[in-house]
Amino acid sequence: MHKRNKHKDGYDFERLLKAHSDLDPFVFTNAHGTQTIDFAKPEAVKALNTALLKAHYDMGYWEFPKANLCPPIPGRVEYIHYMADVLKSPTPNANIKVLDIGTGASCIYPLLGHATCEWQFVGSDISERSLENAKKIVDKNKLGEAITFRLQRSPTHIFKEILRENDQFSLSICNPPFYKNEAEAFEATTRKLKGLGKLSDTVVRNFAGTAQELWFEGGEKAFLHTYLYESSLYKKQCVWYSSLVSNKAHVKSMQSSLKKLKAETVKVISMPMGNKVSRVVAWTFYTEKELKEVINNNYK
Repeated sequence: MHKRNKHKDGYDFERLLKAHSDLDPFVFTNAHGTQTIDFAKPEAVKALNTALLKAHYDMGYWEFPKANLCPPIPGRVEYIHYMADVLKSPTPNANIKVLDIGTGASCIYPLLGHATCEWQFVGSDISERSLENAKKIVDKNKLGEAITFRLQRSPTHIFKEILRENDQFSLSICNPPFYKNEAEAFEATTRKLKGLGKLSDTVVRNFAGTAQELWFEGGEKAFLHTYLYESSLYKKQCVWYSSLVSNKAHVKSMQSSLKKLKAETVKVISMPMGNKVSRVVAWTFYTEKELKEVINNNYK
């Protein structure tokens, strides 16, 4: 994990249980003498991540419907830390303004980005209900001055009707929908549960997730290439664009498309997390000279 990730040394369950006693029923000691939870149980996963937010990020309230995706905190904050490096701003900086595409009901990236780096956020989503819940989380944690929201009324667009003429963001981040449809999502969940040794007649997603969060017509590749193209229409309204990329095979086609779209710099960042490797692709239409000016004017 990233050197600044608070979770790189594992979970301190004593601290987590003090912060969130609802986690207690799910904690047990495994055959190796290590305290853990059953990651195949959605309730256990949500309780663990709630405890992490309370213990390490001073969040007093974090609730969202069971149907919505429960984000794993260590992986989400990893993305934040690596993007802080891309921005050359590893210390907290309230001058940085970030657009979170598909912020979701949990509002996780704005919460972590502000708690860790003091960044200001605008979260967008195609679900009005998700944004209502995200706003409730923000209001209860008294973060309304740092985090605001915009509804994307067109589910086929990323930036259209979201980016405004006078907007100037340092960064956009995104955790895109991975699947083409429900059947593909179901197959992926089945494989994951089989790997955990928890496959049964009833398949339940341990991190949950609604249709809007999990799939997009054409799948991840279609979403990402829409994102790339629309970013080229707003080249100077965001200094860096970025996205998590689940399928490694999509990276090469993204690099090819970004070359055609005349991106100045493209970065591919690997994020090892245990046995899994996630990746982020980040790109900018700013020249090296322009990037230096932005850093000197805003990040120091």
